[in-house]
Amino acid sequence: MTVTTSSFSRLRGTAVTARVGVWLGVAITVCFLTGLISHFSQHPQPWFLAVWPTRPVWLYRVTQGLHVISGIAAIPLLVVKLWSVWPKLFDRPVIGGITRLLERGSILVLVAAMIFQLSTGLMNIAQWYAFRFFFTTVHYAMAYIVVGAVVVHIAVKLPVIRRALGEPLEEATTDAVTGPSRRTVLRGTWLAVGLATVVTAGQTIPWLRKISVLAPRSGDGPQGVPINRSAIAAGVLRSARSPDYRLTVVNGPTAKSFTVAELAALPQTTRSLPISCVEGWSVNAQWTGIVLADLVAAVGGTSGADVRMISLEPPGPYSRTTLPARHARDSQTLIALKLNGETLDIDHGYPCRLIAPTRPGVLQTKWLTRIEVVT
Repeated sequence: MTVTTSSFSRLRGTAVTARVGVWLGVAITVCFLTGLISHFSQHPQPWFLAVWPTRPVWLYRVTQGLHVISGIAAIPLLVVKLWSVWPKLFDRPVIGGITRLLERGSILVLVAAMIFQLSTGLMNIAQWYAFRFFFTTVHYAMAYIVVGAVVVHIAVKLPVIRRALGEPLEEATTDAVTGPSRRTVLRGTWLAVGLATVVTAGQTIPWLRKISVLAPRSGDGPQGVPINRSAIAAGVLRSARSPDYRLTVVNGPTAKSFTVAELAALPQTTRSLPISCVEGWSVNAQWTGIVLADLVAAVGGTSGADVRMISLEPPGPYSRTTLPARHARDSQTLIALKLNGETLDIDHGYPCRLIAPTRPGVLQTKWLTRIEVVT
């Protein structure tokens, strides 16, 4: 079958653009809203801390999984939408009146911002940081630019969108038409979206793991859980294994220090909790350790206090984190010593680490050395 230039022209049109655009809009909306949750989970504001719950424990796993899945699904949708309008991008006049200027400007900003967001998002889930900026803050700021450009674009093109969605997909013609149709283009688009999802979503959806051949995280790793940052990269190999190691719990003037053996001698609790990373991967695991609230109580801390976690890792963006009071007092929140029945691997935070529900993996502080009750 030969597809000529005229065939491509016949396949393009507002009917295809509008239908693909609707689903691209849905993907952008889901990605934006779940991205806000991810950002405020990592950089919490007081209003967010007041509403973000600890139940269900898999909540962040779902929202961040949806964020990455919808972002990947948006890629083929954006490609097809750009293909469907490509010749119109070069229509004359280039500038025209105010309405046309707004339309062209919103398209330019939208396309550039979308390409930036999707490309850097893919690089982030692959942990390929070729860029020099801090990903989370730039990605967050650019998300508002994308949404703003989408709103302007829809406002300008709304009459055209309404008309296109009300028209039949195929143009009426008396000529014999051979080759693919616009309906074929849409079916191919849905197939591409489905395929892109299936081959990557296994890092979030366990039953897709074996067929998600392009998922950045397969679920493999020490003790059956992937890692993002190793002990070598964190520079804690010697300090974490030192016989002088102590975990110090502090509440104002009151402090208690524990050796690894003393921590293991305390009452132990096992919880089934997912660890969910901002890159989209998540794994459910069995964690065994001391309920954090018990350690806080041991130094006279109250259930209404936030708790600061300090790692052996040198100071950096996530080596010092604050756990909100709601999470600190939750009985599911542990200072874990074991993972899936085995002593924590050094890359998973030995001698002990935080594991709390509905919290990004980057904030589940590893290689703990100090816990401070915030007064």
